[in-house]
Amino acid sequence: MAELLSTTSRMEAPARAATSAGPDTVAWLRAFAGPLPQLDLQFEAELSLLWLELKAEPKPVFTLTLIESVSKAQLAVIAHNERFPERPILFVAYHAKGEVFSLGGDLDFYLDCLASNDRDGLAHYAHLATSVIHRNTSGLGGRVITLASVHARALGGGIDPARACNVMVAEEPATFCYPEINYNHFPISAVPVLVRRAGALEAERILTSGETYSSADMLAKGVIDAAVPHTQGRDWIRRYVAKAANSHKARVALFHAFNQRFGDLERELGEAADTWVRHIMTLSPLEISKLQRIAQAQERLLLRRAPRVS
Repeated sequence: MAELLSTTSRMEAPARAATSAGPDTVAWLRAFAGPLPQLDLQFEAELSLLWLELKAEPKPVFTLTLIESVSKAQLAVIAHNERFPERPILFVAYHAKGEVFSLGGDLDFYLDCLASNDRDGLAHYAHLATSVIHRNTSGLGGRVITLASVHARALGGGIDPARACNVMVAEEPATFCYPEINYNHFPISAVPVLVRRAGALEAERILTSGETYSSADMLAKGVIDAAVPHTQGRDWIRRYVAKAANSHKARVALFHAFNQRFGDLERELGEAADTWVRHIMTLSPLEISKLQRIAQAQERLLLRRAPRVS
């Protein structure tokens, strides 16, 4: 509620830019949110569908900058729907470009915080990330249906923002792995997110195995809603949206009812963030060196995949 009160006071300036025929939706959202680095917005008006395209730099990880941009975009959608109830955004969908969907959390940021003993910095990152995840699961407080399309490799904490959405689809080339356990580490939000989809026992197996799963594996485990051929993820979402348009309110209500069955997600995510910060701050020098090696391995992987300029 505090978030909504803070957003309402900021509506007037961008609202004045709207024409009598209605606003350019993306322009309005950008005017309200301000700069959105590492995030691109595309709106398909005929479907009332807003795409959030993740464009993290310099690595495809959930940088603090990207998380801040997603958070601002979410709040902008809430404000837009309050300002223009006659033409709301009904669906918000996430996707990414490139050969990787996400390599997870921002290890370089974690390491910088550890080097400077910046506990507050880690806590800010963790709690902002979990607030984004909570809004995804709640459909921005019951205003939209959230969706995600994963087209390629997704690792650890990079899986959870997508799986936190109401609906998640993965293309056949996509793979999923939570490797953190191999380095005495764990992703911030994975337990409350995965348990709600796969059940406690299956979630524990996934998180403690360190194994890589295909989209078909994740469908069989109940983690994703559909597995589709390569390049078909966004079209699957468009078909879902077209089918769901006439039953939007009922679906939102059902998502809310099922979420309520699992208890207070916002509280669980807050506790998970605190637990994660405490754990990170107690990593030994040897464990920190392992994280450094993973960060370096990410850079080598991206260099190998980068297009060569002749």
